[in-house]
Amino acid sequence: MRTAALAILATAFLSVAAAQETVIVTTTRVPSLVGDEPIRIEAVPSEEIEENLTVQPGNISTLLNELPSARIQSAAPGLGGVGLQLRGMPTRHTLVLTDGLPLLGAEPDDFGLLQTPPLDLQRIELIKGAASALYGGSALGGVLNIVSKSPQTPSAMLANATSRGGRDLEGFFTQDSLKDWAGTLTAGVHDQSRQDVNGDGWADIPGFRRYSLRPRIWWKAGTDQSLFLTGGVTEERREGGTMLGRVLAQGAPDALAGPFAEVLHTRRFDGGAVAYWKLNDAVTLNSRLSITSADQDRTFGQLRIPSTQTTIFSEQAFTGDASGHQWALGLAFQHDALRVAAVSGVGYTYNVPGVFAQDEFSPSSWIKLAAAARVDSNNQYGTYASPRLSALFRQPGRPWSLRASAGGGFAAPTPFVDEVQSTSLGVLTPLRGLHAERAVTESLDGKWAVDEWDVNVSVFNSQIHNPLEARPVAGERIELVNAAGSRKAPGGEVLIHYVAGALQMIGSWSYINATQAAPDGSREPAPLVPRHSAELGGILESETRGRIGLEANYIGTQGLEDDPYRTLSRPYILVNALAEIRFSGFSIFINAINLTGTRQTHYDPLIRPAPGWGGDPITDVWAPLDGRTFNIGIRTGQQDHAQVVPES
Repeated sequence: MRTAALAILATAFLSVAAAQETVIVTTTRVPSLVGDEPIRIEAVPSEEIEENLTVQPGNISTLLNELPSARIQSAAPGLGGVGLQLRGMPTRHTLVLTDGLPLLGAEPDDFGLLQTPPLDLQRIELIKGAASALYGGSALGGVLNIVSKSPQTPSAMLANATSRGGRDLEGFFTQDSLKDWAGTLTAGVHDQSRQDVNGDGWADIPGFRRYSLRPRIWWKAGTDQSLFLTGGVTEERREGGTMLGRVLAQGAPDALAGPFAEVLHTRRFDGGAVAYWKLNDAVTLNSRLSITSADQDRTFGQLRIPSTQTTIFSEQAFTGDASGHQWALGLAFQHDALRVAAVSGVGYTYNVPGVFAQDEFSPSSWIKLAAAARVDSNNQYGTYASPRLSALFRQPGRPWSLRASAGGGFAAPTPFVDEVQSTSLGVLTPLRGLHAERAVTESLDGKWAVDEWDVNVSVFNSQIHNPLEARPVAGERIELVNAAGSRKAPGGEVLIHYVAGALQMIGSWSYINATQAAPDGSREPAPLVPRHSAELGGILESETRGRIGLEANYIGTQGLEDDPYRTLSRPYILVNALAEIRFSGFSIFINAINLTGTRQTHYDPLIRPAPGWGGDPITDVWAPLDGRTFNIGIRTGQQDHAQVVPES
């Protein structure tokens, strides 16, 4: 759910317009200043990421929730999972990269973002809208690229505890004393006890214990060659369901009369490499390779379903700059496989080779154009072409800019829709007769920045053809089909940022009219997409003494599917406050999240009167379940923000 954090007020673009012009982004493969990119890229710098550490140190969900039209949507609510929803597109269509590599898999599960702590992050880059022209079928809704800190940054440690039984201990260690080699190591232990907040016997806050380890190594030979290596291990056990000694409902039907288990054990291993070779003054070769294997053992009621998801990714790209054209040409291959031995017809193996080309050029001083195209051949669903065109209009010396972009893409069917993530692969019928999803997205983004003011306005539209849809069938099973009608999500967003000395103020508003085809042929709201959302906040900060702030968020009505209590959620308001005191070498922080105490269970029960689709005992989660929460902690190793220089 949306647990907004004041600490990251300026994340939607950058804290100030001047700072934005110095950040070099790499998500489009051609490194360039974020302000010079025809494709709109929202860059969150290290200063804002550091501040987010004090709110939710264990993962980056709060940080991402602050970006306009980006929402951390509840998924697999019995286990506390989440996904990143971009401009009303389904969460499964957001590709998550770590240092340009899909280390969470081609299609991350609902727990990958929760297993990504922000302590070692230098920058986050986000592209909203179909990005298949850049990264293939996994990026139908957009791309999130998480860029790690370099070995030149200080080592850091953080310890945190919450009033709801959460504990975090994270360390980031750097080594930069060797001539050509350098490295970092990130290690963490995170723990959360199960909590039944409203006393109904169900764990509103699932418990978990997680261990993670990630080394990174850099090698550089002058300016012509470099190599980056990384590996990661994550192990986590989550448990939700009924509390010890409790049952779902006294006197209920047999299906809901006893204890109900929700357990997930995850073990993920990954490794990757990024190499850079300058072939001559005009051409470079960039190579990327990664392998990810994730074993999951999930218990849902009486079902226990082990599964293994494997992703192998490789890309070779030539880039260059000639006659004013910044171009890229390359080949890619991706292997994505799901093994579910206990359930027939659910697993898959996709082998997808692809070829892509990109070009950026400025025919005039006031316009810059970008074109990208990619062709991918899926071994089961055929060959697809994905184009994208973008333009940046900006008069030199003027305070305004305008971006226009349109793109298309595809996504091969997978079983990871929300209804299956909420239950289990064991309730899914064999996948048959499905077609690839196709999408077209358009956006128009305007920006005006003068002195203390930074104003951004966007309008956009997304449409998915052949969208995957879950349907209930006999025996508490779920089948996947392609819906007869399209899913549409037009909308707009406004972000206003004001800075005056130590004071920062931000106001934002988003409107998304996400709809899908109803069984009778009409249109109905797409589930769990707020029609309106808004934020207003302010923060006072001193680089040497600390900071204090206050923020209010409004979440409007959301469409609900298979909910026995209502078809539209209630709107609600969240109020958050934070404070941090800085000392020499360390700081102490305390935060109050959801001061209004808003909880979904204030409006409706979470437990259903009868099982839902796939035998699900609870409804979807559309508002916080944890209520008012406080956290306190200590951290060391903060960077001097005045000296932060983003790397290329």
